Amino acid sequence: MPDYKKIREMVSHRVTFEYDTGAKIVGYIASVAPTQGPVQYAVLSKVQLVDANNNVVAKFEELPIVPNNLVGFQVTEGPM
Repeated sequence: MPDYKKIREMVSHRVTFEYDTGAKIVGYIASVAPTQGPVQYAVLSKVQLVDANNNVVAKFEELPIVPNNLVGFQVTEGPM
């Protein structure tokens, strides 16, 4: 399992989070939480979402993300 505590050391740095599809999230880490232990979420500023072809597909002034490995997803409400 990655050491998510190291993300705390990257506050104020421009970082890139890469995904298995080739997509990336690029931005500056503005803050992380909780204040101790493994990071559960980070707030990025000046964010760009980049697709697998290196095209910027969206920009945000601020975007909270969960920088952990996704292990699954499911419908929790709505039509099945």
